[in-house]
Amino acid sequence: MKEKQEHSNPHWTRMTLRTTRCLLLISALGFFALDHFTKGQKNSTLIFTKENIIRNCSCPADIRDCDYSLANLMCSCKTVLPFTVEQTSYSGHLTIWFTDISVLGHLLNFTLVQDLKLSLCSPNTLPTEYLAICGLKRLRINTEAKHPFPEQSLLIHSSRDDNSREKQMSHKGWQACTFISFLDMALFNRDSSLKSYSVENISNIASDFPDFSYFKTFPMPSNESYVVTVIY
Repeated sequence: MKEKQEHSNPHWTRMTLRTTRCLLLISALGFFALDHFTKGQKNSTLIFTKENIIRNCSCPADIRDCDYSLANLMCSCKTVLPFTVEQTSYSGHLTIWFTDISVLGHLLNFTLVQDLKLSLCSPNTLPTEYLAICGLKRLRINTEAKHPFPEQSLLIHSSRDDNSREKQMSHKGWQACTFISFLDMALFNRDSSLKSYSVENISNIASDFPDFSYFKTFPMPSNESYVVTVIY
């Protein structure tokens, strides 16, 4: 009795090898594309204050304003005590949800922030009180909880180029701040559009802006030239 001998089909073998190589190539391309996409994503910082509690979050995407539950679900958050808040700088997007201004001073005064969004998450009326923010390029505000108006945005321009702003962001501490924005918190009570004016080549802020009491606590060096922007 003769045994049957099975012979492989050369054409079929070549097709199988080709298919395997294609699948491997597609998988590799998919992996590199996903890796590139993931590395390209930059988390934004969200800080929200509620009932004297501060939550500092890192979020992979924008969260609907004042949706605390979604923020706790989607973001990586930690609770921070108000008296442990340290002065820092933010080179990316910073969003703050707040219900009053009791802790905003700790979070923002003489803090280096380039891109800031403030969302009022309560119908509270805010007093006329100024926050001093360093290096601010863009401000966005949302007052939906108080006035159902679209988000407002304000670009802050200066005659100096952005390289100067980038340079100051590399320093720590408010002493490196040469671009100062004073933000009037009472603007959240109004439904008018954001406005600002800037004054350049200020060498003595304390004398030129005597109504701002910050400089009694934080005296600014007099050998610097400042650009001061008032936002109202």
